Amino acid sequence: MNLKKGMGLVSDVFPEREGVVSNPLTGNVGIGHTRYSTQGTKTLENAGPFVVSNTMGYMAISHNGEITNADSLKEELKRKGSVFQTSSDTEVMLILLSREISEKGLKNGFRSAVSKLKGSYAAALMINDRLFAMRDPLGIRPLVVGKVNDSHLIASESCVFDVIGGELLRNIAPGEIAEIKQDGVETVVSSKGERLAHCMFEYVYFARPDSIIDGVEVFSVRTRIGELLAKEYPVEADVVIPVPDSGRAQALGYSMASGIQYSEGLIKNRYSARTFIMPTQKSRTSAVKLKLNTIKSAVNGKRVVLVDDSIIRGNTLKHVVALLRKNGAREVHLRIGCPPVVAPCYFGVDMKTRDQFFAAGRSIEQMRDELGADSLGYLSISNLTESIGMGNDSLCLGCLTGVYPVSIPGEKYLYQTELEGY
Repeated sequence: MNLKKGMGLVSDVFPEREGVVSNPLTGNVGIGHTRYSTQGTKTLENAGPFVVSNTMGYMAISHNGEITNADSLKEELKRKGSVFQTSSDTEVMLILLSREISEKGLKNGFRSAVSKLKGSYAAALMINDRLFAMRDPLGIRPLVVGKVNDSHLIASESCVFDVIGGELLRNIAPGEIAEIKQDGVETVVSSKGERLAHCMFEYVYFARPDSIIDGVEVFSVRTRIGELLAKEYPVEADVVIPVPDSGRAQALGYSMASGIQYSEGLIKNRYSARTFIMPTQKSRTSAVKLKLNTIKSAVNGKRVVLVDDSIIRGNTLKHVVALLRKNGAREVHLRIGCPPVVAPCYFGVDMKTRDQFFAAGRSIEQMRDELGADSLGYLSISNLTESIGMGNDSLCLGCLTGVYPVSIPGEKYLYQTELEGY
């Protein structure tokens, strides 16, 4: 196996010159990963893919999600003689798979590993020249398979197949491990859980609006969120303005349902990164100031409904409300297309401590006052689930409710019957 990894954007690691990639990797089977770190340090050693060699040859993995029992698995594997080079939960996953498959064969090894792995994973696994797709039994993270010409591919989002001229074939089912072959996709193991727990935040923020996740188009969900938000929190106003880019579809839905004119009142610097996923508070605050500017004619003298997808830390919205007022907005009414985020995520979103959440411990009135808005309305959980088209029993709402679909030490478990240890 050939391996290449680096820090920065894909274009930094695989630079192009006149449309040709410098020093490309060659072969007919491969996996790649752009890392959004939630466990382990933000260093090159923790970047995927990870590769090990064993009695079968070579194994490699790229993983989206988070293994919640990685620390205990790591200690158990160390006692059995395994050696680790990084602090990544993905390495733990690979070492476990390597041992189980080597000892028990492919199918039984997969089954044994899945029974021990807790948390979320959508993974691409290579065993020599064979490619496998893996998705956790709850289906927390999305994973899809598509086709481009004669090649079959897996990805976290369906929009990738549109971009490269292919077609979406189907989802990898929750609990499914499938082999991706040249002539199609073959299920190797199926171990679906008793319930599903699709991440609601994929629909609210993470996924691109042109993606389809588990049969549901993200853009349609976000437009419906805006429509229900307008019914839940109506207001007299002159214009509906989104916080770009994440609030656009929700703002469009709000405008359609309310009859209030939609306008692009904020312009985003196209070279700015997503501030939510930046690693430090200092970098997030600095980036927000560089990120947005107003179209003055769209806001001056207007009563503005400002729509955003969610509030995590409050950095962006506090700045945007002040910016709108500075440029003449008479009123600013905040409408948020997600219920208050008040609890950590343990399944692949970098929200780890309660003190970082803007909504934690604050009333709606306190948040409104701190943000400098005239009113503040959050989408309800019932309208969120209606917008996605799935019930509470099919979604992970842990960051909204503090109750999780997987047992987390010190946290409330959805099916826990005893109250000790909370």
